[in-house]
Amino acid sequence: MLLPSSLTRTALMLAGFSLALGACDSGAEAPGQEQAGLGGEKANLLGEIDPSYAGELMPAINVTDPDGKQLNLGALQGRLVLLNLWATWCAPCKVEMPMLNDLAKENEALKVLTVSQDFSGLEKVPAFLDENELDQLEPWLDPDGKVAVAVGSSVLPTTILYDEAGVEVWRVVGDYDWSSAETQEAIAAVLGN
Repeated sequence: MLLPSSLTRTALMLAGFSLALGACDSGAEAPGQEQAGLGGEKANLLGEIDPSYAGELMPAINVTDPDGKQLNLGALQGRLVLLNLWATWCAPCKVEMPMLNDLAKENEALKVLTVSQDFSGLEKVPAFLDENELDQLEPWLDPDGKVAVAVGSSVLPTTILYDEAGVEVWRVVGDYDWSSAETQEAIAAVLGN
């Protein structure tokens, strides 16, 4: 049973999440972003690494793949995890996806976990990943936005780095250049390289 303060907080988070989802993009379908076309768009990526939530635990919430397989995020302890919340209709998310795919390909010590917040993700997410040749990213789905509520973010994309103990190190709210030297340095610092 939720206490009144918990209920109010949850309702406000869901309302904020709904507003942010509507603000990210008009909802119109747009073609996937080609990696070659990202040059100019990378200059407009304004997100910053924010350590102010450091110490928060990864939520033990289940996400699902299109086949119905479930993954409990809390079970990922023991591995460095970069959790990305995104949607197929979110333009900044589309810009980030090729960079996240490359990051997953280049760094075996890092699990890049993309979790779609699409309400109809079962139909759209696998097709989006296939069409854009994002072969390192798995189609995990969270259509109810439970993960976003649990991590306290109503903005897409939101990406959080968790250490091997499942503890948040830092997060980026909004779009970010995942191919940057800053990214490599921030991840290496956690790995102790």
